[in-house]
Amino acid sequence: MGKGKLSPDYVFESSWEVCNKVGGIYTVLSTRAKTLQGMMRDRIIFIGPDFGGEVQSEYFSEDTSLFAEWRGKAAESGLHVRVGRWLVPGEPVTVLVDFKPYYSGKNELYAWLWEHYGVDSLHAYGDYDEASMFSYAAALVVESFYNNCLTEADRVVYHGNEWMTGLGLLYINNRLPQIGTLFTTHATSIGRSIAGNMKPLYDYLFAYNGDQMAGELNMQSKHSIEKQTAWHVDCFTTVSEITANECRELLDKPVDFVLPNGFDNSFVPSEPLFAEKRRLARRRLLDVAGALLGERMDDDTLIVSTSGRYEFRNKGVDVYIEAMNRLLRDKELGKKVVAFIEVPGWVGEPRKDLQERLAGGGDYNTPLDVPQVTHWLHNISHDQVLDMLKYYNMQNRREDPVKVIFLPCYLDGHDGILNMSYYDIILGNDLCIYPSYYEPWGYTPLEAIAFKVPCITTDLSGFGLWANSRIGHYGELADGVKVIHRTDYNYSEVADSIKDAVAEYSNWTEEQRVAARANADALSKQALWSEFIKYYLDAYDMALAKAEERKKK
Repeated sequence: MGKGKLSPDYVFESSWEVCNKVGGIYTVLSTRAKTLQGMMRDRIIFIGPDFGGEVQSEYFSEDTSLFAEWRGKAAESGLHVRVGRWLVPGEPVTVLVDFKPYYSGKNELYAWLWEHYGVDSLHAYGDYDEASMFSYAAALVVESFYNNCLTEADRVVYHGNEWMTGLGLLYINNRLPQIGTLFTTHATSIGRSIAGNMKPLYDYLFAYNGDQMAGELNMQSKHSIEKQTAWHVDCFTTVSEITANECRELLDKPVDFVLPNGFDNSFVPSEPLFAEKRRLARRRLLDVAGALLGERMDDDTLIVSTSGRYEFRNKGVDVYIEAMNRLLRDKELGKKVVAFIEVPGWVGEPRKDLQERLAGGGDYNTPLDVPQVTHWLHNISHDQVLDMLKYYNMQNRREDPVKVIFLPCYLDGHDGILNMSYYDIILGNDLCIYPSYYEPWGYTPLEAIAFKVPCITTDLSGFGLWANSRIGHYGELADGVKVIHRTDYNYSEVADSIKDAVAEYSNWTEEQRVAARANADALSKQALWSEFIKYYLDAYDMALAKAEERKKK
């Protein structure tokens, strides 16, 4: 692999999001898989949670011929696994493990964690138990495979992602010291919590004590497992310089390497399919908007969107709505705008009235009731997006030049309204906007430019900082990525910057737009996994070097 570096014979990588599409880490691992598979053909083995039955059939295909002998031995020892392939480019070998049987011994496990590593599990709640049992089960998979299929001559790395894999990493550290351990935190649990609780994170980062804040915010157990894992693994990594600062200040541990998140552009269709898919995506988005709003939306309409997890402040959904509200009254706006918010909420069901209009076709002259949302929500009277739209009296009136529409569901192709996947929809946008306050990396803007859509982000995202470093200055829309300076306190200025950028873009010539799309595409090529995988090779080398040292003792 790397010249003069120790290279692994096997890499085991675990995450709650292996074959489980719930967040950005799924994208990190699933897009990186093809590059690693090309280098290590079937010696990169992903480990994820098994939810049984057909739940994961969309992402996982079982293959009973893979490691059949080991699977039998694992079953004899009470370890229940399914072995197959992850249905992403590269189709890497994947082990899904049933973690539920280990709940009965969790108290003994937590006692062991405390005695050996000082991890505080007393304050556990929510998903701590579930994550810990999976983490333990994943480590048992590594231990069983190593003991039955490999030898001490094999160089092996175990790579865990996020605090949810901490218990397993510490178990391997203790039980199999000949394996190099690698831990990646994609966002510190306590940093995310500080930001999510409306506390200023950045101006006071130097003054926060992570342990103290964990107590204040009831995050003791997650913070404890994350911190002790960071301290005890062979190689501790994160995804951006901005999160590296968090680790140093809140976990009291500098990272060994920054591993930026790349992308695999095999997800992006080539011409002429790209042009056709873009046309179809635009038509579908405008048809849905037209049926909901009761007016004809022509192709000259500017389509913008934001997307990601439903973290109202952290992901900048609040400032996005603020910017669209101000854009309503901007005299420089040259086109009608439809602004989508593609953020999964507590979705109930697709609207029957909207489905009927879409099935019937034709044009409608009256809006549906609540013309701001495509799916009914369980908490519709307490939803933050709809509350803010209501507060600003943003009713999507016919005369309003800016319409805001909330798509509160996962765009998996089966949502009942759009019925197209996220990657098929994203290329229909003219602009994507991600004004994050807390964003360790930022896959959504990287995905946007990979699909040739210029985007707006902030310098509080790892991706925004990376884009600035590649462009050589603060990115502008003409560069393909506009990077807005954001602080703890300049919310209003950020909203104005977004408003002004959209208004400016609405008046661009076709030539200017084509040039910006080309620059977005070119910048995305610098963030392919083929460019970023070298950082992983450095991390593997460090983990293996420390394991080799232990073997000599």
